Amino acid sequence: MPRPKSAAAKDTAKLSLYIPPSKGGVEVLTKLRKLAKAKDRSVNYLVVEAILQYLKREEKKQKS
Repeated sequence: MPRPKSAAAKDTAKLSLYIPPSKGGVEVLTKLRKLAKAKDRSVNYLVVEAILQYLKREEKKQKS
């Protein structure tokens, strides 16, 4: 029988990311891991920050 999810788990959004070889593939992940270690952050943190910055930038462009 599955365990009931907590309120926090129900509100969690998940995303699986595929980086095609033409965009750097494994090399991008290697660079992310290196940067994450240097900044003492997780790869997930860096990716989420990049997505949020991108959205903010694009939304600003659309308002112009």
